[in-house]
Amino acid sequence: MKLKTLIDQIGTSHSFTTSPQRIISLVPSQTELLFELGLESRLVGITKFCVHPCHLKSTIKLVGGTKKVHFEKIKLLKPDIIICNKEENTKEIVEELSKICPVWITDIITIEDNFQMINDFGKLFNCRTEAQKWNDKLAFALSDFKNFVKNIPVKKVAYFIWKDPFMVAGRDNFINELLKLNHFENIYANNSEKAGRYPEIEIEKIRSAGDPDLVFLSSEPFPFKEEHAFEIGLHTHHATTVFVDGEMFSWYGSRLLKAFDYFKKLHAKL
Repeated sequence: MKLKTLIDQIGTSHSFTTSPQRIISLVPSQTELLFELGLESRLVGITKFCVHPCHLKSTIKLVGGTKKVHFEKIKLLKPDIIICNKEENTKEIVEELSKICPVWITDIITIEDNFQMINDFGKLFNCRTEAQKWNDKLAFALSDFKNFVKNIPVKKVAYFIWKDPFMVAGRDNFINELLKLNHFENIYANNSEKAGRYPEIEIEKIRSAGDPDLVFLSSEPFPFKEEHAFEIGLHTHHATTVFVDGEMFSWYGSRLLKAFDYFKKLHAKL
């Protein structure tokens, strides 16, 4: 048997004699990507948050969430590989899962990281042609979108992801990368150590933090409503509050293709 060695996005080396046939995915956006790569028949376990495509939840075993999984259920499924993400799944979960089978970890901060993940999956699951097709589609759509947005002036934004406490997207994450791509300057993405990736903020200080032109309230992980928009709006100077689709700003993988169209419509509304 020929041994194939591949390295995941946190630098861990994995060796396989054959392409993994029994896959568990603990990341919703990556579950969607695996489906789009034609690997549905190999998926044996997913999370309760893996909602795209919607039929998967009724046909594939649910093994918990992204932060809390049922290890016994996973063992019984006898996976060849478990797909995790550095941000979505905890180190403790990964260490425990590693006792069951190889755990492949992705780390997606930039769009280039996204291309790399798709390329890696092509090699890992022996679906290079499908992976290349997706990367070609995404590269074309990215180029088209950059052309679309090139003359749109930069606006300052605050992107809210949580309430009680208020939390926002900071630096070094995929959301911030997509904000930058859209010519949105994230007021909480400065280089100070206090900023962090998803900092807690004091809503009373939003004007001194950068006085945004736009306040984005994400649909996930916290479902913001009108009363939250009103509360936040009391503390801004002139900001327009906009409810945005969190999947489009935070899901990587194949979802990015739909995101480019969504962003064009968002700019048209603004």
